[in-house]
Amino acid sequence: MKLTVDGNPHDVDVEEDMPLLWLLRDELGYKGVKYGCGVAQCGACTVHLDGVAVRSCQTWAGDAEGAEITTIEGLGTPDALHAVQEAWIAHQVAQCGYCQSGQMMQAASLLAETPAPTDDQIDEAMSGNLCRCGTYSRIRAAVKTAAAKLSEV
Repeated sequence: MKLTVDGNPHDVDVEEDMPLLWLLRDELGYKGVKYGCGVAQCGACTVHLDGVAVRSCQTWAGDAEGAEITTIEGLGTPDALHAVQEAWIAHQVAQCGYCQSGQMMQAASLLAETPAPTDDQIDEAMSGNLCRCGTYSRIRAAVKTAAAKLSEV
């Protein structure tokens, strides 16, 4: 099976019904993708599949073949952070940080589809991503900051 992850081509020999999460973490070493619940309810495992946020714990490897997969490692680089990553730092969103890669991937997908989201749109889009630390108000503020930065470009 041929996959492209964060712009890098990979040829993997796995079952098509292997969860994409395990393929990314265990086979390819993308550790920014987190296991949370395993049933697509928490959002910790969120990645982009052709630019759309998906829960990798419930996406089969075979469904990702030929698609462009983006993980948190590919969203930005240490030298050129994505606007969402910059906003997360500016607003000190992360406490424990476990859910944050999924939160950022969901936020980036939202902003790609809705460049100037309202509070209600942010809340709706982010509602499937759970944060045990309760940093939801900082997450909303960071999404707004990232939206403003992206609108400057």
